[in-house]
Amino acid sequence: MTETLFVNTNTLSHWLESGKQVAVLDIRPKDQREEWKIPGSIYIDAYKRLNDGDASVLDEVSIPRNVPVVTVCAAGRTSRIAAGELRKKGIEAYSLENGMKGWSLAWNKAMLNFQGYQIVQLRRTGKGCLSYIISSEDEAIIVDASLPLEVYENTCKENNWQLKAVMETHIHADHLSRSKQVADKFGVPLLLPVPNKVQFDFKKLTDGEMIELGKTQIKVVATPGHTVESVCFLINDEVLLSGDTIFTNAIGRPDLKANEEETKKRAKLLYDSLQQLLQLNEEIIVLPAHTSSPVDFDGKPVSATLSEIKKNISILNSDKEAFVKNILDKLPPPPSNYLTIVETNLSGNISGINPIDLEAGANRCAVS
Repeated sequence: MTETLFVNTNTLSHWLESGKQVAVLDIRPKDQREEWKIPGSIYIDAYKRLNDGDASVLDEVSIPRNVPVVTVCAAGRTSRIAAGELRKKGIEAYSLENGMKGWSLAWNKAMLNFQGYQIVQLRRTGKGCLSYIISSEDEAIIVDASLPLEVYENTCKENNWQLKAVMETHIHADHLSRSKQVADKFGVPLLLPVPNKVQFDFKKLTDGEMIELGKTQIKVVATPGHTVESVCFLINDEVLLSGDTIFTNAIGRPDLKANEEETKKRAKLLYDSLQQLLQLNEEIIVLPAHTSSPVDFDGKPVSATLSEIKKNISILNSDKEAFVKNILDKLPPPPSNYLTIVETNLSGNISGINPIDLEAGANRCAVS
């Protein structure tokens, strides 16, 4: 096979964010493609035929010849075959190193500006995780850190922000939390909701507590359901960082690390929490901790107003009994790795762990 060059996740992310002309060719089986994909990618189910030695399958898809092509599979092996075959045709082709497993760490950002403060939405497009930096008068707070420490360090440094604290909306089950790592590095308090079972020191967040950031006020709103300790953060009565309680088009699942009885109890709590949120001003902008779709490199925030969300999520109009039954009937299979992720987040020690392996797979924290 012709020697194939690779590009890594950082390189492809930079190309897409900078607007470089590049074609991404996804060759995975259909079921893998339906779980998660790279925005704007071309698709053909070529996996089996390429592994059987039939490269003619690549003739069945229209591939640009005047721009670089990056081939993608699950882990980067079959995409290497595809890139090699394309190079034989004179196409500048590369294989994405570590495939979609490596792409889970890809990220981009969007900015939201308000009177007296701004919010950076840091989006793991390859995983659907959304974290935030709130800044006001050169002070900053990080919420739900899910990217490598360096991303938050660099963002704060570039903007001359002094980090005041790190906070989480709940103990996460679908990604490794970097919040303790970031708080330790900056020497700032780590604020977590309770009750939780973490095995390290933190400062408790309490329902109704007001956190001052510059001239901005952040109110802690207890919203148990997705997890018992889940909270949302209401910023200046304008923006709601909603964690995994409510998304733009779905709600958080109540069953992770819970038996049948506990799941039903959480579903009832979730209903009450959602009804509480729906009483807020309908023009409040909701910024969730996750999204179920790959995030494009367009700088547009993943957000919706409460008014839009009421229209998007029909289950919100149900009574409590119907809501609980609907949720329990719709629960998707739990992620295979979530127990390990939860236990790791409770320990606070992510050293020696390869996030590419542990966090692999689509986001499954929502019920729609």
